[in-house]
This record gives sequence, C-alpha cells and structure tokens, in this order.
Amino acid sequence: MGVKFENVTKMYVGNRPAVKDLSLEVQSGELLVLIGPSGCGKTTSLRMINRLEEPTSGTIYVDGRDVRSHNPIELRRSIGYAIQQTGLLPHMTIEQNIELVPRLLKWDKRRRHERTRELLALVDMDYETFASRYPRQLSGGQQQRIGVLRALAIDPPVILMDEPFGALDPISREVLQTELKRLQSKLHKTVVFVTHDIDEAMRLGDRIAILRDGQLHQIGTPDELLNSPKDEFVAKFIGRLFAFPRTSVDTVRQFMQTGMPQIHQESPERGRIVQIENAPLWCWVDSEGVLKGTSFELPMDKDQWNAARWTDGDLVAVKETDSPGEALKRLVNGDTEALPVIDEGHRLVGVVTHRSAIKALSSGVEERSA
Repeated sequence: MGVKFENVTKMYVGNRPAVKDLSLEVQSGELLVLIGPSGCGKTTSLRMINRLEEPTSGTIYVDGRDVRSHNPIELRRSIGYAIQQTGLLPHMTIEQNIELVPRLLKWDKRRRHERTRELLALVDMDYETFASRYPRQLSGGQQQRIGVLRALAIDPPVILMDEPFGALDPISREVLQTELKRLQSKLHKTVVFVTHDIDEAMRLGDRIAILRDGQLHQIGTPDELLNSPKDEFVAKFIGRLFAFPRTSVDTVRQFMQTGMPQIHQESPERGRIVQIENAPLWCWVDSEGVLKGTSFELPMDKDQWNAARWTDGDLVAVKETDSPGEALKRLVNGDTEALPVIDEGHRLVGVVTHRSAIKALSSGVEERSA
C-alpha cells in the first residue's frame, strides 16, 4: 500500500506556503525519510497524510484513494502513528496503551491480548514483566518501543513516524534504530519517517527526500545523494562537502588526521596500541607500523589486550589513495565515527573522521603531511 502526493500545497493565513506543489510517491513496503532544514515542511507533509493537517490544494492518496474521501477519525485509526514524546497515556498500563486503537475498533479481549503478547515479543520485552507496568516505570527507550508497538497494534500497512527517537540519548537511539531496521525487514510496512538527523536518515531510509522551503529539492537512495548531490545545498546539508563534484579533494590523504601517534600500551611481542590526535579510535600496530586491528574500547591492562573488541585492520581501514566518496561510504555504512588510514604497505598513516573531513572541506582543503 503506497502513499502519493500530487501537487500538494499547504498555506497558512498570512504566511508563505508551508508546503508548495509537492509531488512524490512512497512505494509499498518502502521506508521513505523526509528531512530538511527547520521550517521546510516535513512534519506538515507527514501530518497531511492522516489529515491532522488539511492540504490547501492538491491530492494525497493512500493505496490509490484520496485521503479526503475517508472519515478523518477512521483514517487515523487505520494508519500507525509514532511521535517523539511517545504519546503514552500515563494512567494506562503498557498493555492498555498498546491495545488502545484495537479497543476503539472493538476487537474482542482475547484478540487484543494475543496481539499485545505478540508485539512485546517482537522487541524482546517479556509480557509478564512489562504488560502491567505504567509508562513512568519504564526507561525512555522502553517507552519509545511501546510507542512504536502501539503504532503497529492493528497491523497497519502505513506507518507515520515523526522524529520518534529524537528525545533519546545516543545509545538508546542507536538501539532503537537497529530495532526498527530489523522490524522493517520482517514486516515490510510503508513508512514515512521524519527526522532532522542526516545520519539517522542515511541509516534507515530506503530513499531520502530532502525538502527546502516547502518543496521537494532532491530524492534518492543514500548512495545517490552521497555520490550525486543535485547541488551545493544538498552536499552541504548532508554534511558531506566532499561528495559535491566541484570539491578539490581527490584522496583521503588530503583530509585525514595525521601526527605523532600517542602510545597507550607497548609490548615487544605484540606491538603498540596507539591513538592519533585524540580520534575516537585505538589502533593496534606491529613493530613495523603495520595495522593489525582497531577497537573503540581501550584495554586498561597490558596483560589483557584480548579484552578489547579488536576488528581486523584490513577489514575496516581505508587507503590514503582512496576517494573521499569511498571513505564516506565506509563511515556511513559502518556506522562509525572514525576509520584508520593505511598506505600501500598496510602501515597506519592516519585516521579519518566525520568531523575532520567536514572541517577540512568546509574551509578549503587543508593538506597535512605526516
């Protein structure tokens, strides 16, 4: 069941259009992310799908049917909706919150109960432990899970998500992003997802629609946006200036962090554990400087090097002669903040991070020497 915008405009009295002549289509089973600067119309566009906002002109279709032909209350009950602050009712138990819409649709008690058990199992929350609790007795991440489960309660084909993880700490946010990807791979819902976080968009979206001043500026897969941004606005917005064709940066060597490695541990038998310029990454190199492994956890004891979660250096490193686009793909696809850079002899020569790349490229390329 897809969603289609056809020349949709939303005007508010005395203001410029919040959404202007928007035409786009969300394919059945696709997760489409709406993103753009504040005030670009992404949330307004989302809310027009379930008629929480009414378009001034144009048509929105869900499964080929004009949403204005639906009773708005019935329409909202047939579409899943998850928001940033969960919207859980504090006086209701978790089970009562999840089964809210099924109850309104007059599902019998047994069916509601079975659905609640099934949904809690989807996110590894034990029914006996959580069903009778109240929202205040859950962590923020657990509350947000329940908000998502409530959106799934009647097994709707279309789900709208308005910055559902925006209020969470980074760790909880990452866990729920992973969980959403896992659920989507199993359930194949049509999802329209609003976020202001480009990394979240790149991680979750099958396609990403970038809005600007209420209009669709560019739409494409994450790879398409990274490798073929329409213009400098898109390149700057996604924070990947080196993806823009006019950039003078050709190789990772031009923006990688270099300098004297800080030695954290050293052993004649095992080599050294080093860190370059306080990058959020530890590298294990042998006596010749060849990269052996990387870790985001620094083992505190020389005798417990194996306690770190070492990843094979060859699997994660980029070469200093690689293109910026290749490095960016590795950073985004690996969901990591830093990558080691190696030369032709697999020796560690630097580290590339999101921050160092963006800083160097936004100020003109700063070529650094080892």
